[in-house]
Amino acid sequence: MNRRRTRGWKITAAALGFALVASCGLESGGALPLAVGPGSIQPVPELEGVKITVGSKDFTEQIILGYIIEFAMSAAGAEVRDLTNIQGSNSTRDAQLNGQIDLAYEYTGTGWINYLGNETPLPNSQAQFEAVRDADLAANDMVWTDPAPMNNTYALAMSKETAEETGVKTVSDYAKLVESDPGAAVTCVETEFNVRQDGYPGLAEKYGFDASRAQRQILQTGIIYQATADGDQCKFGEVFTTDGRIIALDLELLEDDLSFFPKYNPALVMRASFAEDHPQVAEVMAPISARLTDEVMTELNRQVDVEGKEPAEVARDWMVSEGFVTAD
Repeated sequence: MNRRRTRGWKITAAALGFALVASCGLESGGALPLAVGPGSIQPVPELEGVKITVGSKDFTEQIILGYIIEFAMSAAGAEVRDLTNIQGSNSTRDAQLNGQIDLAYEYTGTGWINYLGNETPLPNSQAQFEAVRDADLAANDMVWTDPAPMNNTYALAMSKETAEETGVKTVSDYAKLVESDPGAAVTCVETEFNVRQDGYPGLAEKYGFDASRAQRQILQTGIIYQATADGDQCKFGEVFTTDGRIIALDLELLEDDLSFFPKYNPALVMRASFAEDHPQVAEVMAPISARLTDEVMTELNRQVDVEGKEPAEVARDWMVSEGFVTAD
């Protein structure tokens, strides 16, 4: 689940990201993978036939959220183009800033730290949202709508066996273990988390342990969960709090007792010009965002990552179950 790169090379990554977007022809988009009809979302005359391109990053939750937007806009009468599954936060952001995608769910923590270059997150979800909303509008003409209640932030996880063996319950306990017995605290992380300020380096600084003493393995996100559950290669692993594999693999989350990790509430984001031209979009999406809780998102993620269902199918089934749309 890529969120951001380190601040030091953000500009370079952004340039490369846009080059990737352009070279891959993302400006064209694809067709909506499944058809839906109106439910509580009825056709909106002002959106009838409007071409709307929806984007997302390239991990399960983001792809599901992208399809949720697409099905809502389709039911409202728009002509939807699918640009979900863009690799990385910066590429997705650049595509939106440059008008290649119109709508996406973005996380407040990502906006505040990555896109706006702030070092310190705000501990309160509403305050964090208001800060990123106001700053991104002023700096980049980007509009953030009211966020969903779910918070897909980072966490460290371990198996129950590791918890019993080490006695670790909190990140402070983990920090002490890293200093006293690094071999007992082998930690698996993805590439971005290993270098991001809201990832491992910042965590070490906040909790006062030497990051260079920590034995880390760099793995792909999906592999970390199982490897942490097995407990051989990874005693601890970087996870995301709304990932369905936490429940499926019976992992335990370490308490972030010093409240280091930022809030990552998703909000629908669009360019100001698009929002001004199509204010109905935010009205259609508001009740959907309001129902995206931690429990709901964890279950949707679980259906994809554990049961192997297609993200588009999972998104549509949830939209139908909530009465927003009907299945054609």
